[in-house]
Amino acid sequence: MDIRVAIFEDNELIRDALEAVLNDTAGFTCCGTFSNGKRWQPNIQQCNPDVILMDIEMPGISGIELTTLLTKEFPGIKILIQTVFNDSEKIFRALSAGASGYILKNDSPQKYVQAIEEVMNGGAVMNVMVAKKALAFFSNKNIFTPLPENENYGLSTREEEILNLMTDGLDFKIIGEKIFISYETVRTHVKNIYKKLHVSSKIEAVQKGAQLKAFSKP
Repeated sequence: MDIRVAIFEDNELIRDALEAVLNDTAGFTCCGTFSNGKRWQPNIQQCNPDVILMDIEMPGISGIELTTLLTKEFPGIKILIQTVFNDSEKIFRALSAGASGYILKNDSPQKYVQAIEEVMNGGAVMNVMVAKKALAFFSNKNIFTPLPENENYGLSTREEEILNLMTDGLDFKIIGEKIFISYETVRTHVKNIYKKLHVSSKIEAVQKGAQLKAFSKP
């Protein structure tokens, strides 16, 4: 069954290009395109998407505001925020609003397809630059929650290695190339990491990984 993707994007050229990419890619269907979020409830009910590509800057309701509304009304739908900006404040707000990931508009069509597949499989997507900025935001705002004293999460050596690379801002494909394992093997390890750390997203894993790295230093 095809992955159904809806697009909220006020730029007609970008909207049409994304629609064409999705409809020309096996396993994907663009089920609706919208220039704004004015009629978001009937739009979503009509097209019934699995994933939404959400422009962060739209007239009227912003992408972040719309993400908040959508995740409350339709919690099963995954949302990928897309933007031309590298703004850590907006990254944090988008993730806090319930977005499953964040992608830059200058990323390749292949990365868009991979990102959609990633969130459909329970992952969280962030551009490398975005991941680093989001981590810096968490650190600078001092919003890390304390780790339980002497907590042993039981990560294997390989899982610790992958978590450290995630904390450094690397995406799964680059991690696989760096440690000579397949993308799918990386994803399997990441699922185990999520389970052991008791987290449900990449940003939570990166946050906890940064804490573990900090507390392990002499």
